Amino acid sequence: MRLKLFLIFLSVLLLSGCAHVISKDLRARTDPSLTFRQVLQDPKAYIGKYVVWGGEIIQTTNQQDGTTMIEIFQRPLGWQDNPKETSPSEGRFLVTVPKYLDPYVFSKGREVTVAGEIQGERIRPIGEMQYRYPVVSGDQVHIWREYYSSPYYYDPYYRYYYDPWWPSFWWRFHFQHRF
Repeated sequence: MRLKLFLIFLSVLLLSGCAHVISKDLRARTDPSLTFRQVLQDPKAYIGKYVVWGGEIIQTTNQQDGTTMIEIFQRPLGWQDNPKETSPSEGRFLVTVPKYLDPYVFSKGREVTVAGEIQGERIRPIGEMQYRYPVVSGDQVHIWREYYSSPYYYDPYYRYYYDPWWPSFWWRFHFQHRF
């Protein structure tokens, strides 16, 4: 009986760690073959298509009409829809969210994953050049947790040892504190 309970607990724990941050119905609307690079070439041609993109926040601006505009430095997504830190970016995009988002929480450098409909493009300056941003509605926005990192030392196993949401943490915790 104890073995069955342990196996049930373990399977629930492992399955919960594999859940996507974007809802199933939004992911079902997206076209996985549509790449960021394709949309960046001509955003108007893809109006109405749904995408799941992510990256790092560059700037969060609250508008007069109560909406929020987030400028994001795009990064490819990993298997849990989290932005990959080591992958090169293909550009930038804008997300419009129909509510107030606090710029302190959605601050520069935070990782985010967004699902929404392509609304077109907006031309804005970056330095002295004009840049064409694809604009996506923020139907679902997931901001990822920040992890402490020292400027002098990087611990690649931080999540393994200290993050309670990382599955191996619970595995280790169970066996270290069993006796």
